[in-house]
Amino acid sequence: MKELGEYLKQTRVGNGVSITEACEDLELSTSQLENIESGNVKAFKDIYELRDYIKLYAKYLGLNPDKVLDEFNNFLFQHTSKISLEDIALAQKKKESEEETRKVKSPYTKEYKEKFNFIPIICFITGVLIIILIIYLILNHINKVPERTEELRGKGVEIYELA
Repeated sequence: MKELGEYLKQTRVGNGVSITEACEDLELSTSQLENIESGNVKAFKDIYELRDYIKLYAKYLGLNPDKVLDEFNNFLFQHTSKISLEDIALAQKKKESEEETRKVKSPYTKEYKEKFNFIPIICFITGVLIIILIIYLILNHINKVPERTEELRGKGVEIYELA
């Protein structure tokens, strides 16, 4: 892209046109035109926008826009054919995360996660423990021998125990 940008710059200078004059005629900012001439592709968000600017600039300079676009397309092909699959996957993930953050969130579209309710389980376990405690106390009370029986046995009174 630097070669194409340099070619466009040399053509502009050869035609005797200043960069400010070209910017005014094309209604582009100076930084956009300087980025095109320096081959800085990353300064443009959209590659199609850059393609349109290059075509417009080539027409303005009196060049064949189709030939200039062919050179630009060759650059794109060479540039994109060198991108690894990992870089493509990372770019896709980045794009998806950006889309996720841009989503509109409202109470109607918000996804709620179900929370597990522990209260019924705690109540059930507490109830079972209380029932076990009551049964233990009842059984302990029933099987308990009154203390006075020992006194009565000592006096010769017969005591019958339920078994």
